[in-house]
Amino acid sequence: MSRTDPVSRVWRLARGSLWPLPLLAVTAAVALGLLLPLLDERLGTANEGSPLAFVFGGGPAAARDLLAAIAGSLISVTGVIFSLTVVALQLGSSQYSPRLLQTFATDPVVQATLAQLTGTFVYALTVLRTVRTPESTVSGEPAFIPRLSITLAYLFCLGSVAALVVFLGHLARSLRVETMLRDVHDEAAQALRDRREEGTDVADVLPDGPGTPIEAARSGFVVDVDEERLVSAARDADVVVALSPRMGDSVVAGTPLAHAWARGGGPAGERDAVTEAVVGAVRLSAERTPDRDAAYSLRKIVDIAGRALSPGINDPTTAVHALSHVSAILGDLLPRRTTVHTWRDDDGALRLVLPRWTAEELLRLGLEEPLEYASGQPAVLRRIAGLLHELAWRVRGQDMDETLRALVARTARQALESTAIEERETTAWRSAVDEALAGRWSPAAGLGPRTPAAEAAQG
Repeated sequence: MSRTDPVSRVWRLARGSLWPLPLLAVTAAVALGLLLPLLDERLGTANEGSPLAFVFGGGPAAARDLLAAIAGSLISVTGVIFSLTVVALQLGSSQYSPRLLQTFATDPVVQATLAQLTGTFVYALTVLRTVRTPESTVSGEPAFIPRLSITLAYLFCLGSVAALVVFLGHLARSLRVETMLRDVHDEAAQALRDRREEGTDVADVLPDGPGTPIEAARSGFVVDVDEERLVSAARDADVVVALSPRMGDSVVAGTPLAHAWARGGGPAGERDAVTEAVVGAVRLSAERTPDRDAAYSLRKIVDIAGRALSPGINDPTTAVHALSHVSAILGDLLPRRTTVHTWRDDDGALRLVLPRWTAEELLRLGLEEPLEYASGQPAVLRRIAGLLHELAWRVRGQDMDETLRALVARTARQALESTAIEERETTAWRSAVDEALAGRWSPAAGLGPRTPAAEAAQG
């Protein structure tokens, strides 16, 4: 199944928002609350002689009291719990990163708990309307007690209590910075697993000339691209289309979103179908998403490291943990990194070029700010040196030697200028990077703790 078909788009929307699963649960609860009392009436569970009469033994007043208690308590608990949750998450986001609130909305435990609580409330309320007491009956109708429906409401209530306990435990774990780092790391790993591998070769030289610019119709971040639609439109118009922004880049309405060239060279001229395809195939959103943008997950972890190194928080241990995840993610992103993705039609003709984050840009994203904020923090500088040692091993032989040597030299210089770290230790950092680039792993003293994330990345 293509990730750009309607079913996949709906699935990504449901997975990335807080409301779809609870809405589905409420809809199912209404349907069940309407149909199950009819089944009760058909089976005659309200009669004393019914074989199902044992499921709920109370009278009409007890039935109404039970259902009212379930509905009233659950909606109150739901409001209080999620109000407290939002406050806790606001405190966490102010200390770590506001972008972590997006992870909360996509958390399946949060979605399932909200669905359980709201679904049970709506179900109890729907069944309550079907209970008839002798005082409320008209035209001589007998009292009606949907015993099977009430028993199911009681079981749903027990499930809600269990879900509430699980949710509180999950929330306590989720607010720990180690859990947040792991969740963001998992987002990046999922984006890498879902990445389409077609067309990862280096692009052909684009046709001569500036090309015909195709302007964006609105502003936003690039979160998805329907490559198949673009290739089909480019083939029909016999043009080559090159997008300007990378995945996750910001686009401003009225600026070029892409350029098109005729296959024979020169501008593509007026091709309304290609323009419409580009505008429709490039999905823009008000915020970045990690679905196809592993660099966004890297950005989140760097934000956590930056907050940890701020004077107001001053938590170098958290920064060291975050840098271990930066090492693992960069180690997955950098190998065999090309500057573009290319797509061809069935005849092998180049039709689409998508820019990618280059290795240098990813290194800058992952290390520029931590290095800027790490002055006077020996543990953090040691971890950055260890990170460069790990990357040198993972990207050896891929023409990144000078870049890594320059970064470790900058780290060593910063350590000597701002901390009491001795020169012999910084010399060991440089030697360790040189050895790793040569294919020899020799752990150097003082390169920071060995974390499970870094060890797994090296394996």
